[in-house]
Amino acid sequence: MAVPKRKMSKMKLRTRKAANRYKGVQVYHCTNCGAAVQPHRVCSACGFYKGKQVLTVEDNQ
Repeated sequence: MAVPKRKMSKMKLRTRKAANRYKGVQVYHCTNCGAAVQPHRVCSACGFYKGKQVLTVEDNQ
């Protein structure tokens, strides 16, 4: 069985564990209407993406 030659430092251990931390889905806000939007997706509320009108959205009220 393999045995480590030296004790692993706290910094090495913590940097390895930090790479596996899950921060969850990041929520962004639309620059046009302010609605919550997933990154790199068209806003479902207003149809804007990167400041340009991409989709025409009808209001169903």
